[in-house]
Amino acid sequence: MTAVLAVPWDVQGQEPALFGPPPPQSPAVVARDAEGHASIRAVRVAAPLRIDGELTEPLYTSVPSISGFVQVEPAIGEPATEQTEVWFAFDDDNVYLSFKNWDSVPERRIATEMRRDVGNFINGNDMLNIFLDSFYDRRNGLSFSINSIGARNDGQQIGTQYNGDWNPIWEHAVGRFDGGWTVEMALPFRSFRYRPGREQVWGFNVMRTVRWKNELSVLTPVPAGRGNSSAQYAALAATVVGVEAPPPARNLDIKPYAIGTLTTNRNAALSNDLDRDAGIDVKYAISQNVVADLTYNADFAQVEADEQQVNLTRFSLFFPEKREFFLENRDTFSFGNVTNGGDAPVLFYSRRIGLEEGLAVPIQGGGRLTGRIGQYTVGLLNIQTDDLDRRSGAPIPGANFSVMRVRRDILSQSSVGAIMTHRSQSVASPGSNSAYGVDGTFNFFNDLAINTYWARTRTEGVRRDDTSYRAQVNFPGDRYGVQIERLRVDEHFNPEVGFLRRPDIRRTLGEFRFSPRPARMPSVRRLVGIASIDYVENGTSRVDAREQSGEFAVEFLNADRVSVTYTDQYEFIPRPFNIARGVTVPVGGYGWQNVRLAFNSRPQRMMAANFSFEHGTFYSGDRTAFSASRGRLALTPQISIEPTYSVNRVKLLEGNFTTHLAGSRLTYTLTPWMFTSALVQYNSAARSLSANVRFRWEYQPGSELFVVYNDERDTRLSGFPELTTRAFIVKINRLFRF
Repeated sequence: MTAVLAVPWDVQGQEPALFGPPPPQSPAVVARDAEGHASIRAVRVAAPLRIDGELTEPLYTSVPSISGFVQVEPAIGEPATEQTEVWFAFDDDNVYLSFKNWDSVPERRIATEMRRDVGNFINGNDMLNIFLDSFYDRRNGLSFSINSIGARNDGQQIGTQYNGDWNPIWEHAVGRFDGGWTVEMALPFRSFRYRPGREQVWGFNVMRTVRWKNELSVLTPVPAGRGNSSAQYAALAATVVGVEAPPPARNLDIKPYAIGTLTTNRNAALSNDLDRDAGIDVKYAISQNVVADLTYNADFAQVEADEQQVNLTRFSLFFPEKREFFLENRDTFSFGNVTNGGDAPVLFYSRRIGLEEGLAVPIQGGGRLTGRIGQYTVGLLNIQTDDLDRRSGAPIPGANFSVMRVRRDILSQSSVGAIMTHRSQSVASPGSNSAYGVDGTFNFFNDLAINTYWARTRTEGVRRDDTSYRAQVNFPGDRYGVQIERLRVDEHFNPEVGFLRRPDIRRTLGEFRFSPRPARMPSVRRLVGIASIDYVENGTSRVDAREQSGEFAVEFLNADRVSVTYTDQYEFIPRPFNIARGVTVPVGGYGWQNVRLAFNSRPQRMMAANFSFEHGTFYSGDRTAFSASRGRLALTPQISIEPTYSVNRVKLLEGNFTTHLAGSRLTYTLTPWMFTSALVQYNSAARSLSANVRFRWEYQPGSELFVVYNDERDTRLSGFPELTTRAFIVKINRLFRF
C-alpha cells in the first residue's frame, strides 16, 4: 500500500514561529545567519518539470541555486570540498527538488547498488539524503535517499527513530554532466501529509556523501557525530516558505491482490497441492492528519525468509518484522524507546500476530488508524486471526489482537504517552492477556536523552509480580558518551502481544565512551574507548549475570574499523540448559572471559565484510568462534553477492560440539523497480538447508508482481539433503488511487 505520514500541527492552524534568519525576498532564494542557519524561498513553476535528470528547463537558468554545504565528516564545520546546488520548486500537483552535484574527480564516484529500499547503500555510495519536515514541528519528517545511478530509499523519521518501510509514490531520475551528476525528483502533494492551509512552512535539509573521500556535508549545520543521519536532525533544518498547497482532495487507495501457490510438504503428506486466494487492502485519509488502513484476508507469502541465527543462550531470539502491513507507521506503536530484542521488553511486537510456533496463522482481517490530532500522536490496531488446523499436534485457535497507543509532544523535543495491548486468547493460561503502561522520552540540548516507562500485564490466575519499569539516561556525544540504565522485569510480567527475552530481572547498566579525533593522525578519524558494566539480579537478589567489558577501536578516514574487546562474564544457570544436541549445562554459576578481535571493512570496496574472531573460556570449558557478516561482493551495480558465515567450536566438560551457519544472497537488479534475489542458508544446528528465491517487479507505481520459490531440506541423511517443504508462489496486486 502507499503509505502516508501524519505528523503534528496545531489544530487551531496558528502560524508557526520561524526558525533561522528572515525569509529571503525575490529574486533571492536563500538567506543565512552567522551560524549557518538557512531560510529558503520555494519557487512556483508555470509548467510541470520533465523528470529526466537533464536540468534543461528554464527554472535552472532563471532561478539561482541554493548551495553553501558544510562538512559533518571529516572536517566538522568546514565548507564542503565538492559543490552541491539545490533548487526547490512546486506547482499545483508536485513538489520538485533538483540537485547538481559537482565532482572534481568524476571517475572516482562510487555506485554499488541500483535496487530500491536497500538499507546498506547509504554507507557505500555517492548519494543524497533529503529530509522534509512537512508539518514544521522540528521533530519529525520524511526522508528520501538517491544514489548516482538511481537506487532510492524512503522512510519516516519520528523523533530519534527511523522507519525505512514507508513507501510513498514519487518520481525521480538521475543524469550526468561533464563535472558531476544530477538528480530530479517530483513528490506529489497527495503522497504525504502537511499542515492545513494554502500557505505552507516546512523544514528542509540535505546531506551529500562523496564516498571516495568519505565526506559528508549538509545544507545547514548539525552537531558533530550525527553521521549518516545528519540531515534528519529536524531541530536545525532550514525553513522553507512560499509553498502553496492545493486544496484538500479525496485520498483513497484500494489495492486488491490475487495469489496462487503450489505446495509440497512431506511432513503433512502434501504433494504439489494447488491453492489460490485473493484479498484487499484499503487506505483512506479520514482527515488531513488521520489515516485508516483496512485489510481483508491478508497474505504475506512474498516476504523474504528470515536470516537464520545460532542461539547459544537460554533466551529467545528476536527476528525483525518484514510484513508490509505491520511495517507501515510501526513507530507510532513503539513504547519506551525500546525497539529491539534486548533485556527491556517490547510491549508491541507485531510478529506475535499471524505467526505461532513457527507457522503462519491465517489473518482474517483487521484495521489500523494512525495520525496526529493537535499535539497528540494516536494509533489503534485490531487484527483477527483464524484457526489453524495442523495434521500433527493440536490446532492453533484464532485470536483477536488489539493495540491502543497515544503520545503527546511536550517541550521542544520531548513526549509522554500510554499504551494498551490485548490478546483474546492467552497462550499461558485460560482467558485473555493484556498489558498497559506509560512512558516518557525527554530530549535536552543536542545530545541528552532520558527514556523511561512503567508497564503492567494482566494474565488469568496471576495477581502479583507482573510489572516492569526502566529509567535510562543517554548522552551520545561525539567525544564523550555515557549511558546509565536501571531495568526491572517481574517474574510474572507477560506481554503476549510483545517480546520478552527474560523475566525476573533487576538490571543495572553503566557504559562510558571516550572517542577523540586525533589531529596528528591524518589517516585516523576517531579513536574509541568503551568501558561497560552490566549487573543482573533476580527478584530474590541472586546474581544471575554480570558482565564487565572494555573495547578499544580505531576508525580510519577511509571508513575501515578495527577493534579489540575483552569481556569478563558470570552467569547463573537455574535449571539444566540444553545448549546443543546431547550437551546439557548443569545448574550452577559459571564465570568466563574472552577476547574478540574485529575488522569492519569499508562498504564502498568491491568486496566488503565484517570479520570477527573470539576465543576464551565458556561455561565449563572454552569456545572459539569466527564470523564473516554483512559480506558483499559487488560484481556490478546490478549484480551482487552477500555471503555470511559463522562457526562456533565449543568444548565443555559435558560434551563438545561445533555449529556452522552459512548463507548467501545473490541479487540481480534489472532496474530500480525490478530485481531477482536468492537467499540460500545452511544451519548445522537445525540440520537444514533452505532457499528463498524472489522476483519482484513494480510494474507501475504501487503495483507489484511477485514470483517466489521456497525450498527447505533436511541434512541429517547422507547424500543430497532430503526435501522437507517446497512452494511455488505467484502473487500480483494493483493499486487504484481515487
